Amino acid sequence: MSPTRQETVEVDLGGRTVTVPKGGLYDRYRMNTDLDEVARDPRVSSVDFFRQLRKTKVDSPIGETLTPNFYYRISTARLTMLARSRAIRNRLPEQLAPLQVAPGIGLVSVMFFRYEVCDIDFYTEAAVGVGVRPARHGKLGFFDLVTGLQNDHLDSYVFSLPVSSDIAQVRGHDGYGFPKWVTDVDVDIDNSRTTARVANDNGDTDLALSVATPAQTTHPTGERVSSLTSYTSIDGVWHSTLSQINVLSAGSASLPRNLDLQIGQGRMADDLRSLEPIKAVRLDVTTEGQLALHMPVPTSVPSRG
Repeated sequence: MSPTRQETVEVDLGGRTVTVPKGGLYDRYRMNTDLDEVARDPRVSSVDFFRQLRKTKVDSPIGETLTPNFYYRISTARLTMLARSRAIRNRLPEQLAPLQVAPGIGLVSVMFFRYEVCDIDFYTEAAVGVGVRPARHGKLGFFDLVTGLQNDHLDSYVFSLPVSSDIAQVRGHDGYGFPKWVTDVDVDIDNSRTTARVANDNGDTDLALSVATPAQTTHPTGERVSSLTSYTSIDGVWHSTLSQINVLSAGSASLPRNLDLQIGQGRMADDLRSLEPIKAVRLDVTTEGQLALHMPVPTSVPSRG
């Protein structure tokens, strides 16, 4: 369940007016959050990960802002599926190519996120994305590559990224170039069950997931930090966005059983169907983690050739 609705205030983001919780972290700190204040939040295990990261003031399409964006308590679920590279290639921009785990086979992911405490306040998010080259996997065997995805650096391209808050939509769409829109996104992840549902424009199910949460392993802060690079095009220029994930409690299941993935009607469902997924091969669930999301930077993207 989402936190109880509260009063909101209006703020300006690069000429766009958005509402944020009154008295929330963004209202009080505008991205320059007091880490000592966050450390007192009982939902946050530690802020040591963030004390090692320096925020920088940058100009962006949403105006002057601080980067990275800190997420102090998150939970996530990612279902990785095999799909035909042909179907993935048909959807990708021509500058990108699928990451192949075997000849003609690529990876499609459905992801759900619950951001409990962060610089821009609570919100939820979902995504349909694919693994792309360049990636640092070399010539790994199939199971070695899939097993290593949760720890390695993965490069990705996202087709759908609905969110539950205005500020997340404007920052993500205008500032990062992601395909974000606002809708109802319910995400609940605990040690026993992982459930998520994204609503379409009519309030019906776009995409939904229900599955037992894999057994969790806890990690000291900073022991297991993974990263993800996402590619987006902003005003015709390719950019890369780096995410650093501090995993505190997580677990995985290969070839997950008793999986209930509902592909309904909507933008996410359409994107997932167009990628023609074949089989679910891995479920990764993080019941507790932290995230530093950097602003995108211009990058050169090799063509398929």
